[in-house]
Amino acid sequence: MEPFVQLEGVVAPLDAVNVDTDMIIPAIYLKSIERTGFGPHLFDRYRYNEDGSENPDFILNQDAYRSSRILVSGPNFGCGSSREHAPWALDDFGIRCVIAPSFADIFFNNCFKNGLLPLTLPETDVRRIMDKAKDNPGFQIMVDLEAQQVRDADEEIVLDFEVDEFRRYCLLNGLDDIGLSLQHEDAISAYESRQG
Repeated sequence: MEPFVQLEGVVAPLDAVNVDTDMIIPAIYLKSIERTGFGPHLFDRYRYNEDGSENPDFILNQDAYRSSRILVSGPNFGCGSSREHAPWALDDFGIRCVIAPSFADIFFNNCFKNGLLPLTLPETDVRRIMDKAKDNPGFQIMVDLEAQQVRDADEEIVLDFEVDEFRRYCLLNGLDDIGLSLQHEDAISAYESRQG
């Protein structure tokens, strides 16, 4: 898993509440257990028209937001069914951080296990970022996990945040559950040798 230390990138404002996992990646695309190939189907129903052409009104189809690394949205992001494919699709598209006032628990946990940072901020701060991103297409922020701070280039927005220390350690070091286990590979091998 790629470490997450600092992320600087364009903010895509998805001004919606209760964005569920089926909106993020429709069930029709859940046939693979590989972690790649889902990016083209991220927000499929909203990004594409019935004829397969791009919907020019959807935020991620607009030139200023096509390369977004950070998504900002409303409360209860990631609700609905529990599917790990949702963070996989976000990551495969290039988004490594979602900022919202609240997240559904399973989605929140799945993000950390897959190298994404689901960042919970007060609704007023989320609205400030959202409005600035809407008013200034291409607006960028820095999400600094090491310093636990969000800031823009002008430092008009400087926000401190907290992340559970264990989850922060795992993201900073690029460790998923397997990576954590492999840190103890020598001890595991020694134990297995003793068991004969």
